Amino acid sequence: MASASATTAGLSSEMSQEEGASEGASNVADARYTFDEQKLQDLRSSAPWMKEAKYFEKVAVSPSAITKMMMHCQSGVEKGIRKGGNPIEVMGMLLGRPDPDTPRTLVVTDAFPLPVEGFETRVIADDADVVNHMISLGECLERTRREKFMGWYHSHPFDLGEHSHCFLSQTDLSTQLQWQRAEDPHGNPFVAIVLDPLRSISKSHPELKAFRAYPPEHTSNVADECPNGAIITSEQQRLEQWGSCWNRYYELPVEYYMSSSARRVMEKLTKDYLWMRTLGTTPLSDPEHQKRICGCLTGAANKMKTLDVANSKPGAFSASSGTSGSGSGSGRGGGSRSNSGDEDQPSQQLQQACTEVVDLAREHLHAATIKSTKQQLFGHTN
Repeated sequence: MASASATTAGLSSEMSQEEGASEGASNVADARYTFDEQKLQDLRSSAPWMKEAKYFEKVAVSPSAITKMMMHCQSGVEKGIRKGGNPIEVMGMLLGRPDPDTPRTLVVTDAFPLPVEGFETRVIADDADVVNHMISLGECLERTRREKFMGWYHSHPFDLGEHSHCFLSQTDLSTQLQWQRAEDPHGNPFVAIVLDPLRSISKSHPELKAFRAYPPEHTSNVADECPNGAIITSEQQRLEQWGSCWNRYYELPVEYYMSSSARRVMEKLTKDYLWMRTLGTTPLSDPEHQKRICGCLTGAANKMKTLDVANSKPGAFSASSGTSGSGSGSGRGGGSRSNSGDEDQPSQQLQQACTEVVDLAREHLHAATIKSTKQQLFGHTN
């Protein structure tokens, strides 16, 4: 329950940041809960995704769907450990639709676990009982819901490492291709979501990625392009992050949407408990945090080397930073402002570099404070 609470708090925080930025964002999120059936039918009939290999650009996931997926995947971890073995992979189906208002977005409204278990990147729904379960579930949903099955999810509960384990294995890719060949031509584009439950527990927020497979005849014009669009020349690194089929599928960014009323309820439920999330993590002990801080410091140091700090004009730096002491008319201060531009550019670059260093120091101090607080309260920092 503790890990589930932390994950829920993390999800609520992410949703609040993404959806609470403006009133317009709330209206967009509320619109996800309804749709024009005629516009959706027209979109299904035209099926533009059949003409473009990377037609879809993102996936929007509802609170109900992400909560069900996380609970199901974490139950597989607990079940496997209770049996004295490794965490178990689990699988389920996704309910949703392509969004007629933003056609390049797939909307996931709900998730339904399946009685499927597997190990080591192999989870297949080919058992007769599972197929019958899916048929019965689909028939029931046709009578009660307006959406269709439009995707599937499964977990990769592997050991924690430097990279996320959200990728498609060869078996996963074969399964996704079968779904796309069966459903895409009939106006129902299919998506695959992979979750990393152990990393989700460690990071206190959902760790998942959405994918679609390229058609077999598709070839990329960009060499060494990975599913997320990054160019990685090291084959070993590509295999570690994306598996052996790294060039046969692509990633869709995932966003969460929540209605304005549901967000208000979540804020009331979590505002008194978010301190638990702070004390439940130790950023200084996180290898990713350490690597990122080192990279940022190196970048700031390299930027400093390119600047002529000794010959930077203090007056120009003070003016650009808003701390100039000259406030009288058009005398000396006015002259320095009129000649700013190219002469002030090095000072502005220096100010920017200093600001980055200060931000890093503030972040590191915050992490050290958390670590010290945990040491005083609990006697450990893990």
